[in-house]
Amino acid sequence: MQDIRAAMEKAGIPGRDCYDLPTSGKTFPDGAHYRMEISGVERLSTLEALIDEMHKQDVAVHRLISTVMGSTFLTDKELEQFAQVAHDNKLEVILTPGPRSSWDTGRQLVSPEGGLSGLRVRGCDQLSYLIQDIKRCVDMGFRGFLVTDEGALWLMSQLKEQGFLPKETKFKVSIYAGHANPAGGKVLEMLGANTFNPLGDLSIPQFAAIRQVIDIPIDVHIILSDSFGGYVRFYEGPDLARCTSPCYFKIEPGPALAVPGGLYKPWTAPSTHEFLIREKVKYAKFIRDNINKVYPDLILSKLGPADLAIPKS
Repeated sequence: MQDIRAAMEKAGIPGRDCYDLPTSGKTFPDGAHYRMEISGVERLSTLEALIDEMHKQDVAVHRLISTVMGSTFLTDKELEQFAQVAHDNKLEVILTPGPRSSWDTGRQLVSPEGGLSGLRVRGCDQLSYLIQDIKRCVDMGFRGFLVTDEGALWLMSQLKEQGFLPKETKFKVSIYAGHANPAGGKVLEMLGANTFNPLGDLSIPQFAAIRQVIDIPIDVHIILSDSFGGYVRFYEGPDLARCTSPCYFKIEPGPALAVPGGLYKPWTAPSTHEFLIREKVKYAKFIRDNINKVYPDLILSKLGPADLAIPKS
């Protein structure tokens, strides 16, 4: 075992998880250690509720995981309005293109065994449809997109190099890609990921080991939906921020996708999303206040730092 761990370390991967919980020496470009990310900003009315609650709670939110139902379901006008409001309020938007795999005609994914394979894009036609959807949203001003498929991530990075997609486009790798260790994080970084969401149930030593290997932000679920286990890690927030900086705290309560009639469907009442989005902003305030009590030297980014993928007006 000592030889195995020595070989791992020679390859640049810690031989063990970081049980000593080392403090990360890395930060965001603005010097901050952590930021807030809120999922489920599905349409303009949800965005407006988030902005209103953000000002009421006096807490900065930085990144929005949006159109989880799929950006295809919004009209050009709706996307344009969404982009403009997000731009005016200095909010990064990571759109979910599609719908993609879970709505495709291939149904292996929804079988008990097939679900273990993760969300992948089936075939070249589906890759082209994905690119078409992303290009449509780029033309509306968006510059951030969620990715679940490592092959698609590599291809999108190639399209950026070609100039087919804007150089400033950012790709966030979803929890649905299923990565959970430093080697996986390193591969995603090499393929062009700008930010990386490991599995949510990792221990702090496991998260800390990932931080030792990669430089891109780590996206940490501090509260995760019932269909993923339904846990709340508010009181681990201070050490998670200290050990994984720079990190985004992901705030995602609710039933989410996998359960019947899940939360992110085009026909879900907008009022449901608006209520939940206000609750999520309130949780962001608690997370910030708790970190300030335990580690007052850890910095939350102010609203709208320059490196965000804020939509173009």
